Amino acid sequence: MDSSAEQPQDQSAVERMTRLHKLWQWLALLIVSTLFAGALELAALPAALLIGPMLAAIVAGTNGATVRVPRLLFGAAQAVVGCLVAASISAGIFPVFYREWPLFLGVVIATVTASSLLGWLISRWRVLPGTTAVWGSSPGASTAMVLMAGAFGADQRLVAFMQYLRVIFVSMSAALIAKMWVDTSGVEIPAIIWFPPIEPQAFAATIGIALVGGLSGKLLRLPSPFFLGTFILGSIIHLGLGVEMQLPPWLLAVSYALVGWSIGLNFTRAILRHAARALPQIIASIVALIAFCGGLAFVISHLLGIDPLTAYLATSPGGMDSIAIIAAAARRVDISFVMALQSARFLIVLLVGPSVARLVARSVRE
Repeated sequence: MDSSAEQPQDQSAVERMTRLHKLWQWLALLIVSTLFAGALELAALPAALLIGPMLAAIVAGTNGATVRVPRLLFGAAQAVVGCLVAASISAGIFPVFYREWPLFLGVVIATVTASSLLGWLISRWRVLPGTTAVWGSSPGASTAMVLMAGAFGADQRLVAFMQYLRVIFVSMSAALIAKMWVDTSGVEIPAIIWFPPIEPQAFAATIGIALVGGLSGKLLRLPSPFFLGTFILGSIIHLGLGVEMQLPPWLLAVSYALVGWSIGLNFTRAILRHAARALPQIIASIVALIAFCGGLAFVISHLLGIDPLTAYLATSPGGMDSIAIIAAAARRVDISFVMALQSARFLIVLLVGPSVARLVARSVRE
């Protein structure tokens, strides 16, 4: 009688201890994520709000953390990223693209071909498992590629490792090249207003697009449904109807953290060791892609008489936010040309990237 009464109490105590243990894990993860993201922001490295939490989650995951981001929250974070991508596509790029479309298309095709070849070689040489290298080598749309890679069977953790490492390398190299033409040391990045006034219509449109887009993607059984469904619906509404969306920094920070945690917490020590062993080959492929795009910039500059720095920034493979800041700091740079080519490649990679990755992956398996 007494033992049967004590058993539920023991179970209840264990459940309380488990919940408390998980609460402490989340608290530690939040603190370390904040420290990492803050350090990356101070170092002016790109995607700090995503890479910081991901690094913190990798540390936690490889040291036995048992907490995981709930699927619903991860889906909501993907939907917010889908809204961000849709809102970042400006209708202003289309006139510039129309005037220079043969050049833009040629540069994008050449860049995608080069990155696909590098991914194919890394996969063929069994440096990384399966189709991971193909997705990880995609030039641009880093977060989108990471989100979609998992839906197509690639190792999302290693894809993220490749993509964000390339973003850092590209941004740093672009900043160094820019310093040869113009001193950007005195340029201050505008302070982030974390809690701006909410614009009721724009914010409501964002939430509505995220909800309807995510559910539509799920019903249509799209790969990475919450991201792709929201991106497609958001693009149609934003570009077709001119509807503005509001994505306050606090919402983006939470979404980035959820995405970073979802990826990082699934890292194991074995995966981390594998990534470390493949690091020299991954860095070599990144440097090769940067050099190839630099060659394209050289050709464009000499054939068309475009400013060398403009050509280089326009062809840099990824890190669009950082490229925009560097371009704005350099007075002689044609910002409209840079952002039009960057946005065109971003959009084309987002639309055809999955098909190209699957095609290259199929050839690897054969």
